[in-house]
Amino acid sequence: MANVPSAAESRTSAQISATQQVARIAALAPVEAAAAWFLAHEEQLIERQMEMTRIPAPPFGESARAEWLAARFRELGLEDVHIDDIGNVIGIRPGLRSESEPKYMAITAHIDTVFPAGTGLNMRREGNRLYGPGVSDNSAGITALLALAGALGHADIRTEWPLAFIGNVGEEGEGDVRGMRYIFAEPRWRDTIAATLVLDGAGTDTIVTEALGSKRFLVTVFGPGGHSWSDFGTPNPIVVLARAIDQFSRTPVPASPKTAFNIGVITGGTSVNSIPESASIKVDIRSVAGEQVERLERALREAIERAVAQEPRANYGGRSPGELAADIKLIGSRPAARLNSDSPMLAVVQAVDALLDNNARLQRASTDANIPLSQGREAVAIGAGGAGGGAHTLHEWYDPTGRDLGLRRILLIALAVAGVGE
Repeated sequence: MANVPSAAESRTSAQISATQQVARIAALAPVEAAAAWFLAHEEQLIERQMEMTRIPAPPFGESARAEWLAARFRELGLEDVHIDDIGNVIGIRPGLRSESEPKYMAITAHIDTVFPAGTGLNMRREGNRLYGPGVSDNSAGITALLALAGALGHADIRTEWPLAFIGNVGEEGEGDVRGMRYIFAEPRWRDTIAATLVLDGAGTDTIVTEALGSKRFLVTVFGPGGHSWSDFGTPNPIVVLARAIDQFSRTPVPASPKTAFNIGVITGGTSVNSIPESASIKVDIRSVAGEQVERLERALREAIERAVAQEPRANYGGRSPGELAADIKLIGSRPAARLNSDSPMLAVVQAVDALLDNNARLQRASTDANIPLSQGREAVAIGAGGAGGGAHTLHEWYDPTGRDLGLRRILLIALAVAGVGE
């Protein structure tokens, strides 16, 4: 009987192969030229990043930034540049393979921000730092996308697989990763994208291989409303929701698998002396385990039901209080998933990190990679280099110092996965 290598031995063999491949690619003269391009064009990249950050891209309102990005893709020589029906910006860098349906590597960065329309985008530069809402999350990722296309074009590097550069919409909040859902539902991409590299935010210290599952709900309680004095005793939707929040917040959650929930928004009422006709909360539930998300959803629904049922019906004000009604609407759902530990793409990323002497840890997060990972595809999410902070606040900042390490990392990963024509 032939000796069958153990799983551990197979993984070691795959890692050795990836290490050899990455070292060979990194030593190529055109690859060294592409890496040098990053440093030579840092000021231009900063200007692009600031220009882009000044363009509003609120949830469901990314069109202006999409048009800007499409123009940059064309300037960089990408082909078949277009904005698809949902708003994603796509540009193709052809590969050397001539099959009628070639494999693609997708390199993506989300173009939307968390900030609503009308937010002041006061972009400024102070020393090494850039300040502005969204400057790191995810102007840094889009800048890396442009830098990669620019460096590949400058060095005239041709990959075996064609590269699909995608600026996708809807990653943040209630966008519910709609851009990536659309990409991986479209036959052209669903059937051809073999690997996806997601560029999100700053840094080089993480490799997101575990998709954090989540569900988000809009819970609304309706009542008849009334005057705080003459209609006293009429059921108050805010009080009902407060009772439900108290009950739901007592739901136990395990430390492992890590699970969390949050009540992030509460609205309702018109004045201090009015009993509101409605009140709402938005609830976020997350876990690395899908069954925990489902358990917390049941707990939320039960808390709402109990809170409504517990409302006293006493007619303190001499008028019929009317009936209460509650509505629970799903406003977001992201699947939980995990990249296999023996993934060829993960072996490449770790080999690149070893070559660059870059320390990065495996991490779980909710990113655009949730969608391809949930379909069993090769996908990771990484940062775009540099450093950032204050994400999702008006004081967000990005420091491009050392950005070239992140860009070199992205370059080597893309070339090792897609293959280099020599």
